[in-house]
Amino acid sequence: MTEYYKVEGGYALIGDVMVSGSKNAALPIIASTLMTDEPVILTNVPDITDIRIMLEALRSMGASVERLDRHTFRICAEAVDPDRKADTEGLRTIRSSYYLLGALLGRFGRAAAALPGGDDIGSRKMNLHEKGFRALGAEISYDEDGFALVRADALRGASIFLDTASVGATMNIIMAAVMAGGVTTIGNPAREPHVVDLANFLNQMGADIRGAGTDSIRITGVPSLHGTSYSVIPDQIEAGTFMIAGAATRGDITLHGVIPRHLESIAAKLRETGCSITFEKDSVRVYAASRPLKTSVTTLPFPGFPTDMQPMMTVLLGLSRGVSHVTETVFDRRFGYAGELVRMGACVRICGRTAVIEGVEGYTGSRLTVPDIRAGAALVIAALAAEGPSEIRGIGHIERGYEDFPEKLASLGARIEKAEACAAPRDKAASSQGPA
Repeated sequence: MTEYYKVEGGYALIGDVMVSGSKNAALPIIASTLMTDEPVILTNVPDITDIRIMLEALRSMGASVERLDRHTFRICAEAVDPDRKADTEGLRTIRSSYYLLGALLGRFGRAAAALPGGDDIGSRKMNLHEKGFRALGAEISYDEDGFALVRADALRGASIFLDTASVGATMNIIMAAVMAGGVTTIGNPAREPHVVDLANFLNQMGADIRGAGTDSIRITGVPSLHGTSYSVIPDQIEAGTFMIAGAATRGDITLHGVIPRHLESIAAKLRETGCSITFEKDSVRVYAASRPLKTSVTTLPFPGFPTDMQPMMTVLLGLSRGVSHVTETVFDRRFGYAGELVRMGACVRICGRTAVIEGVEGYTGSRLTVPDIRAGAALVIAALAAEGPSEIRGIGHIERGYEDFPEKLASLGARIEKAEACAAPRDKAASSQGPA
């Protein structure tokens, strides 16, 4: 049986919803629990597929992982064997597998982990990770089974400048450097909220990391890390997704449990389209009474407009008055969903890394296929704003990154439900030929 979403569009989203913990923060934090032999308790961990895969990877290496409630885990890596390759069925499907390298290298001086997978939205080269590891005194190689192997006789502090502000490389270098001898500086680091959250978590474990969230990070090595309790930050991208869903359906929603400064670039663009955005201490209200206005968006590293929000913004601007432009500077294959949107009546033309969007008055429901996590959420928003029914398949992508997505939308008045469909029968002639 194949699960899919059934959506009846045309209903405004109205009400309140609580934002879950951040996927992009929780994954490297979970990996970095490997850096101490003492227990760590993590709260506000989102209950999504990618998190379950990472926790299973820790178990496969000998860590004890105890679930205290749906969003709270006690992890103890005392018995972890760094020579046991982290290799589970799901690990090769997620990008964050590479965080195991930095964590294990930082604690044990050696690591082996499956190369990163994840959504097909563009190249995810390891060159900046390699550059950082080598600067710290490690050697990296790759075996025929698709594993990255990292080893160092002794890690030592270094001055490292990143050619691009890579989130993954910044966090991997931080983890590898926290117990290296001397001082490490990272120039041009990523400044995203989840980078800051990882640094805050490691500092609470006894690390000495200064400058996370700025244009230079300084790490003074410490002998060891200890256990702690820590709450993961709320999910900036989930919050932004619901903000745009409210705008696209001309709704009135309030999101709770957010950090307003993480949402400033998203709010700024929504205001340009005519939305009313009101922040309180830990909440944001989005109210949209009419068809959005046109605008232009360029994705940039934080504090710029997030690449993960680009598909949702394209959906919203597809309903605007006039011609809008969305330029993608981070990933080179992030417009894979555009064809699905065109099937719904959108007028989108891709010119290199820019989408030229001529707004239409409305979308029409359709049968849609999800290519990746964020495009999947965007297509759900399009279906919610459309006239008539839609079927959205490939929802496993969405559930890698969003907790209770249809349930939260339904609580706001969306007509959405998860359904099951039988797989299409195999062709009899083909099946009679035996295996290829």
